[in-house]
Amino acid sequence: MLSRLTRPKAVAVCAVPVVALLATAVFAPLPFSLAQPGMTANVLGENKGDPVITISGSPTRETRGQLRMTTIEATGPDANVSLSDVVDAWFATDRAVMPRDSVYPSGDSVKEIERHNTEEMKKSQDTATEAALSYLHEKDDVKVTLKLADVGGPSAGLLFSLGIVDKLDGDGSGGDLTGGRTIAGTGTIDADGRVGAVGGVALKTQAARRDGATIFLVPKAECSDAKSELPKGLRLIPVTTLKGAVDSLVALEKGKDSVPSC
Repeated sequence: MLSRLTRPKAVAVCAVPVVALLATAVFAPLPFSLAQPGMTANVLGENKGDPVITISGSPTRETRGQLRMTTIEATGPDANVSLSDVVDAWFATDRAVMPRDSVYPSGDSVKEIERHNTEEMKKSQDTATEAALSYLHEKDDVKVTLKLADVGGPSAGLLFSLGIVDKLDGDGSGGDLTGGRTIAGTGTIDADGRVGAVGGVALKTQAARRDGATIFLVPKAECSDAKSELPKGLRLIPVTTLKGAVDSLVALEKGKDSVPSC
């Protein structure tokens, strides 16, 4: 048998589960990852003492300038992210809240995720090499080795391809593809040279500017994301293909007006 409660008592009793739910929401782990600008690496230079790009079977050029691939740093796949963490990051310009499944494969262990990211990087490197050598019409006896420690995933593909092109051919007229600038960017690439979208572009632009870049190559479909928190002094150039990226950099070096922008 239920007894009738007065209104104040009823409100008090109802408030108990509400408070409990709020407390649970604040402290319970949520299916999100928190991300921030990560490291960048000049693919034309060295990373942790090793050259990022090594080429044999064809003469290579001495290059000036830098081509910097960019990364984001995200909380680990097994990290507990609470509501308060999400709220804090939501209002910060140098952090982002991302669904965990968009950062890490769902349901995998930490070791499986690390293995997956390593495999994705290896595939990206192989495809970037294929795209660059195909673009340059190089023969099969040209061998390219790419080495970048502690970085996983496919988003450095475009920069790897551009680095190979710069080392082998530069701007095609004896000059550097970079024009001596520090150029950064992101984007996957397939064997036909098509550039694909990636995640965390707004954070990558911040990493690029922090490390001295003045130009950022961004997959065209992500222009609006890249502009959302664009650092002062960083120019966006949208790209859809490796050829388009090369053409834009050559036009930029020669001071032409045909360089696209977001």
